[in-house]
Amino acid sequence: MEKLLRDKKAILLFVLPTFLIFTIIIILPIFFSLYYSMLNWDGFSKGIFVGFKNFEDLFINNTDGFPRSVLNSCILAVISVCIQLPVALILALVLSRGIKFERFFRTVYFIPVIISTVVIGQLWMKIYDPDYGIVNIILKTIGLKSLQNMWLANTHTALAAVFVAMLWQYVGYHMLLMYASAKSISPDIYEAAKIDGASESKIALKITIPLIRPILRVCVVFAVIGSFKAFDLIFVMTGGGPLHSTDVPTTLMYNTIFSRSEYGYGSAMAIFIIVECLVCTLIIQKIFGKDVEY
Repeated sequence: MEKLLRDKKAILLFVLPTFLIFTIIIILPIFFSLYYSMLNWDGFSKGIFVGFKNFEDLFINNTDGFPRSVLNSCILAVISVCIQLPVALILALVLSRGIKFERFFRTVYFIPVIISTVVIGQLWMKIYDPDYGIVNIILKTIGLKSLQNMWLANTHTALAAVFVAMLWQYVGYHMLLMYASAKSISPDIYEAAKIDGASESKIALKITIPLIRPILRVCVVFAVIGSFKAFDLIFVMTGGGPLHSTDVPTTLMYNTIFSRSEYGYGSAMAIFIIVECLVCTLIIQKIFGKDVEY
């Protein structure tokens, strides 16, 4: 095995197929999008080279609500990090301590992750329905009829309503990553801490969380990037409405390309999303710093 690992030709042979697939489905489309972003092109006729005009229209002469969509995605990212990840962390810490029915709860929390996003979107649309939705029914039952709302049709509540569905869908994903990392910690460390008189809260804060820091960084990156490229659930539930209140760059890009046939302008949005995700990933990596060996 060691001899094989030192053989550069063998390494190239094994890496080359994956590299080719990665290049074809990721690298080449990015370069094509960059090229299209410099064209005034409707997707059918011959494109006209306009340089960086699409980016200028995107950031300076914008009239289609792109800044609002970027703000919405940033709000989703902040809420995901500040609410979704702490909830997932608490669930992971509780489950990893070996509670009763641990496997059952672990499976239940992960089920939304494997359900089709279209199904989840339809499910939450029924939950928020103003006539027979369970949210309004519960409010009416407990005497808070005045708080009943058209949750997905109200510009003030639509974004929050979509986020609740996103939290429900992905909290189990982050929980499982943190849970697996916590379970990999040696039981001897916990035993030593208990002998020294450490409480469960101190064990979680002083031992478990520091030791799972690398996976916490991964979860933060996934949560932020997931918010920036969120599309399917928002598209199913609101389509970016009402009045662009739930629009994010991906939904606006989709409507720009496929509804208005502005492929060049839509490609500029795609390049912005790629750069945004890359920059935020680098910032998060910098904030967390290097992993510490324990």
